[in-house]
Amino acid sequence: MKGHSPQNIWVLLLLLLAGVVLGGFFASLFGGFSGLGWLAYGSSFGLTTPLVLDLGVLTLQFGFTIRFTIAGLIGIVLAFFLYRRL
Repeated sequence: MKGHSPQNIWVLLLLLLAGVVLGGFFASLFGGFSGLGWLAYGSSFGLTTPLVLDLGVLTLQFGFTIRFTIAGLIGIVLAFFLYRRL
């Protein structure tokens, strides 16, 4: 791997994010097919119901959930290998 300049780190993070998003897209797209249903297998964790902060005049809701699927993990691995080839 070349130097760890801030620009290279941002490229890596952008590629990993794209891998997760595309993997999640493929998981939802192909998850309904019998032969490719394993791509949608995964687990999610986080806040299932939003945390509500009511300040009277202002109400804030916080929620965060992460869902990992097999297709998303494959996307992360492919993005990392693509980064290594750049």
